[in-house]
Amino acid sequence: MILRTGYFLKRALRNMRQSPVLSLASVGTVALALALLAFFAIAVLNVQQLTSSWNENLAIVAYLDDVPEEKVVKGWIKDVESYPEVDKVTFVSRKEAFARFAKRLGDDADLIEGLGEDVLPASLEITLADDWHSESALTDVVERLRNDHRFEDLQYGQGWLEKLEAFLLLLRVSGSALGGFLVFAALVIVANTIKLTLYARQDELEAMAMVGGTSLFIKLPYLIEGALQGLLGGATALLLSFLVFQVILQKSLGSLLLITGIDTIHFLPPIWQAMLVVGGGLIGLLGSLFALRKFVRFGSS
Repeated sequence: MILRTGYFLKRALRNMRQSPVLSLASVGTVALALALLAFFAIAVLNVQQLTSSWNENLAIVAYLDDVPEEKVVKGWIKDVESYPEVDKVTFVSRKEAFARFAKRLGDDADLIEGLGEDVLPASLEITLADDWHSESALTDVVERLRNDHRFEDLQYGQGWLEKLEAFLLLLRVSGSALGGFLVFAALVIVANTIKLTLYARQDELEAMAMVGGTSLFIKLPYLIEGALQGLLGGATALLLSFLVFQVILQKSLGSLLLITGIDTIHFLPPIWQAMLVVGGGLIGLLGSLFALRKFVRFGSS
């Protein structure tokens, strides 16, 4: 069994060596298709993480242009904390708001050097209780605060969250559509590569059939060839997407993500990486099956 497996693998590798341009075209097409899918997956993964983070930490911020005395502020906090939906109210001074903003900028904090701490307003951060962590509860609290003349400038991020979720849906739909088209294109390229190999060896295949070669014996090297091309394409896509992630995405978007409240962007999880490579192998295998269907009948002995 091991010897026969080795024979089929050698045949597949020989076919790839004898048609290097076609094989590289197949590998490159699979790699391009899966790399673009990987980029969409990375974007969806991190936008979804951002959406979840904002959803979990959804809060209302009441900005205070004129900060009253400490005793008055404490009275305001006590009044708002009496709402059944509210868990905690935190006063953030101008100085603390400026320090938070500088921390989020990270290495780019020098951009705000020379600015006074009074450029940012003080605020009250209102956090909802876990039992009331819903859009309706948030809207109810906002309406009550708006009816209170003490709190006029309110921000609660629900609009941004809805836009972010719509963008996430758009990413998923467009990624699926583009990915499906590219995977189909990769299937066609792999199938055509195998077909050209079969045309070049048609006499050899007929001779093998005449001397008693079974359908599986004739087909297997080409199935392995397609699967190998797909696996190489999947591995190349994984390497390419990781390099782009390290060189461009992780560094260029780091500061932006700090501002949004996410510490870092994430690459594909290990299970997704494995699926990317295995998916390449499946694309190559299916492409080979489509090509072989016209040359070798399935089910013949």
